Amino acid sequence: MCLLLGTDPDHVPQFGFKPRVPLLNQMMERTEVDMEMGEILFEAKLTEGNFQIQRAELVEQYRDLKEIFEWRKLPRKGRDYISYQLLRSVLAAYALNYKFCLLLDARRPDLLEQWFEIVRCIRTCDLQTRCSVLTWQELAEVLPSGLQRFLNLKYGISHDQSIS
Repeated sequence: MCLLLGTDPDHVPQFGFKPRVPLLNQMMERTEVDMEMGEILFEAKLTEGNFQIQRAELVEQYRDLKEIFEWRKLPRKGRDYISYQLLRSVLAAYALNYKFCLLLDARRPDLLEQWFEIVRCIRTCDLQTRCSVLTWQELAEVLPSGLQRFLNLKYGISHDQSIS
């Protein structure tokens, strides 16, 4: 499992991790990501329908937004930014010089497409390569049988499913 996640067996996960993301006004936003382990931030999607929408006035207050993204190409709905959780998580990974991994359900290709819309807008190859995606189904393959049963019973996730 550690090889798949890119972590060391000694790393202890910290759930509800609050990275400090710099804002234009020299302040820091203490946003939250689902998990930090080693030097990797994780955002996990199991039941949520999307990555949230946020007003442009708030998103454009992030200090590094225009430096790390082709921000004019970021997906929008009107003026609002789509996939706000992903933007914020990539900004947090950049600020900490961490990696970022999105965990999602292989049965949700719409979420995968939203992820790739964001990754396409990242300006540097270095940051793009520090961002990855992993499906719960891929992770389920290497989990202990008890956790495999839990994922299957609670969420209908099993390692034999794939993106369609």
